[in-house]
Parts: sequence; structure tokens; C-alpha cells
Amino acid sequence: MPRPAPDRAELGRQAEELACTFLQRNGLTLLERNYRCRVGELDLVMSHGDATVFVEVRYRGASAFVDGAASVDRRKQARLIAAAQHYLQCHPQQARTPCRFDVIAVAPASGQNRIQWITNAIELN
Repeated sequence: MPRPAPDRAELGRQAEELACTFLQRNGLTLLERNYRCRVGELDLVMSHGDATVFVEVRYRGASAFVDGAASVDRRKQARLIAAAQHYLQCHPQQARTPCRFDVIAVAPASGQNRIQWITNAIELN
């Protein structure tokens, strides 16, 4: 009997785990996973050198009309920024470091997952 396909939440967890492992292999250190507050959620909070990196992980199936990176619209960006501000208020040692927002887009490709890492994906005005 074939195994049922994973649901959306499970695919999201798998994508976050894949992204975390990928980033750690590229020199980032995990500080916190799934930081939740009243204004939103941060998938991964990592450090890279002296910077704090807030990472949004997006998974899109093969039939998606918009890729994962493009799905981080202005409204989502505003929620990520608000959640990051909350995180920094609760973690003052991190507030003294430079910060950036990265996006990891995960998509199926030829039986594997393709990872696209976009650094500084959100510009603060």
C-alpha cells in the first residue's frame, strides 16, 4: 500500500529542515526556529558572522503559479519585519548586530529539491 502524500504543514516542516541544514553547511548558525509572537512568525533566526539573519522559507510544488521567492509579498514582508522587531526587543544582544532578511525558496526539480537562497531579500526603507 503506498504511503499517503505529506500534507502542507509536513511539506513546510521538511522545507524548513532542508533550508536549515543547507544554511548551516554554508556557515550560518541556528539561533531559533519558528519564533512566534503576536505579530507573526520567523521560520529561522540565524547568525552569519556578526549579522543576525531572519530567514523566510517558502516551499512551492511543481504546479505552483508563483515561485517561493516571489510569494513573499509586501504584506508578508511587513509581518516579517514586525516579528523581527519583536525578536530584537526580546533579545537585546542580537539588536546590537547588523540584521538582514533572507528567503530560501524550495521547489521540486527532477526528483530532488532545488534550493534558491536570496540574501538581503527584503530592503528596509
